Amino acid sequence: MEGKSSFSAKRRETVLKAMEQETPLDLLVIGGGITGAGIALDAATRGMRVGVLEKNDFGSGTSSRSTKLIHGGLRYLKQGDVKLVQEVGRERAILYKNAPHLVVPAPMLLPVYKGGTYGYLATSIGLYVYDWLAGVARKERRKMLSRKQTMELEPLLKKDGLKGGGLYFEYRTDDARLTLDIMKTACQRGAKAVNYTEVTDFVYENGRAAGVTVHDRISGRHHEIRAKHIVNAAGPWADEIRSIDGSLKGKRLFLTKGVHLVVDSHRLPVHQAAYFDTPDGRMVFVIPRGHITYIGTTDTAYSASIDQPRMTQEDRDYLIRAVNAMFPAVKLTERDIRSHWAGLRPLIYEEGKGPSELSRKDEIFISDSQLITIAGGKLTGFRKMAEKVVDLVAGRLQQSGGKAYPSCSTDKITISGGERPEGVSYEDWKRQMIQDGIAAGVDGQTMQEWVDLYGSNALRIVKRLPESARLNIPPQLQWLHAQLTYSVEEEMTVTPADFLRLRSGWSYFNLAKAEKYRNIVEKMMNDLLDLQPEQKEAQLAMLNQLFRHLHELPVNEQQLQSMTS
Repeated sequence: MEGKSSFSAKRRETVLKAMEQETPLDLLVIGGGITGAGIALDAATRGMRVGVLEKNDFGSGTSSRSTKLIHGGLRYLKQGDVKLVQEVGRERAILYKNAPHLVVPAPMLLPVYKGGTYGYLATSIGLYVYDWLAGVARKERRKMLSRKQTMELEPLLKKDGLKGGGLYFEYRTDDARLTLDIMKTACQRGAKAVNYTEVTDFVYENGRAAGVTVHDRISGRHHEIRAKHIVNAAGPWADEIRSIDGSLKGKRLFLTKGVHLVVDSHRLPVHQAAYFDTPDGRMVFVIPRGHITYIGTTDTAYSASIDQPRMTQEDRDYLIRAVNAMFPAVKLTERDIRSHWAGLRPLIYEEGKGPSELSRKDEIFISDSQLITIAGGKLTGFRKMAEKVVDLVAGRLQQSGGKAYPSCSTDKITISGGERPEGVSYEDWKRQMIQDGIAAGVDGQTMQEWVDLYGSNALRIVKRLPESARLNIPPQLQWLHAQLTYSVEEEMTVTPADFLRLRSGWSYFNLAKAEKYRNIVEKMMNDLLDLQPEQKEAQLAMLNQLFRHLHELPVNEQQLQSMTS
C-alpha cells in the first residue's frame, strides 16, 4: 500500500518526471484549485493526457477560503441574471448527487426587517422564483414565516423592526476537501497532478506557448514540461501567469477580499444558519457547524500580497459589529474569535462598478501565444467552467490532429469519497461505516469526523490501523498515525501545515485540536516523508507561520500593504 498511489507525496517527483517525459501532453493546467481540478477531471475522463501544476498546495488559495457554501444563486436573482440562477441550481443538484459526503443541505433563514433590503412580499416572491428557476426539490422549497415563527426558529434575532422571515436551502461544503477529492478522482482516471510546482517561464515554438519551465519548490529541481495546449487556471494569480507570458493586456482581474471569523458555538448559539442585512446594506452569513459558528463575509478591494491574504483588525471589527447588531444579546468581542480565514475573489474588472457589484461570471481569454486563461466564476460553477475550457481544447485537438473527443460526462461521475453500495442511501451508508470503524477499534467521535471529512475513504484509513500498531505507535495515537499515513500516501500531503489547514480543517474549525497535536503531526510527517534537516526547518517555519497568522492581525489594509510589499 505504501507510496503506490499516483497521488502520494512520496511519488511527487516520479509523477513530475513522468509528466516531463510524456511529451507533449494534450493539456497542461496551471493551477490546482477547484477550476483546475475540474478541468483535469473533465479532460482525463474524455481521454486526454493531462497534467496539473500547483505552486502551493491543492486548493490552498481561493478554493479553501470561501463561505463554504454551494450556493443556489440567490444573489444572482437580485442582479436579474435568470440564466445563471438556473445553471447554478442544476450544478448544485449534480454535486449533491456526486459528492454526498461533502455537500450537505442546510436550511437558511432570511429575516425580514422594516426598512431592510427587501420587504416581506418581495422576499416571498423572490424566494419562490429562486426555487422555481433553480429546480429546488419540493421538500427544500422556501417557507415564509410570521414574526412569531421567525422568533421561535431563532430567538437570538433582533426583535426591533422584525416582520418575519423566509426559510430557504443552501448547501454546506468543505471547499478544500471538495477540491482535493475532485483532483484525486481526476488522478484515478489518468491525470497527473503535482503540488508545490511553480511555473517560472514559458517555452515557445513559432510564437506559440508549447511548454513551461517548472521549479519544484520541495526538491529545488527544475523541469521542462511540454503540452499541445496550456490553460491558465491560477485564480488570483492568473494575471501573474499572463504577465510571464507577456499577454497581460485588455481585461484584468479585480481582486476583492472576503474574511470569515470562527467562534465557539456557546458564544453564538444560533439554532441554524442565517443570511442578513448589515447596517451598511451588505449581507452576512452566520453558519453553525458542530461546536463552532462561523461568520462571513466582507467584500473589499484588495491590492496587498496575493500569497498571504490576511484578515485585519478592521475586517474583524466589521463582522463583530454586524453580528452584534443582528444578535444583540450575544455581545461578541475580539476575545471570542477562535480562528479565521481570508480569501480573494478573482473578479473581472468593470469600469465604474464597486467590489460587490462586479459580476461573478467566468470568462476565457486567449493570448497571442494561444495561452488559454479562465478567470472569474464561482465555486458552484466550476464544472461548467471546466466543460467550456475542455470543449475548446477538444475542438483544437481535433482540428490539429483529427482525433475526436467525447462530450463532457462529469455530471455522472461520483467524486472520490462519495461511493456507496448500490441501492443504499448515503445516510444509511454513513451509519454503517461508523459502526464498522467502531468495530475495528476507532472511537465513535473520531470515526464520525473521518466519515464527515473523507466519506467512504474513511474506511481506507481504518485499514491502516494495523500497520500503525505494528510500528509500535502508542495506542492513543494510532488513529492519528493512520490518518496522517493515508493523507501523505493517498492525498499528496507534503507539509504539516497543509494537513492541519486543508486536509483536516482543524486550524479553522477545531483550533484547540490543531494546537494540541501540531508537534506530533510534525514529528510523524517528518518520519513518514524521511525529511532532511533543512526540509524539517522549512516545514516548521510554514507551521509556525500558519499559527502566527491566526493570532497576529495587522491593524488595517495600509499596515497589511506595508507588511507584504
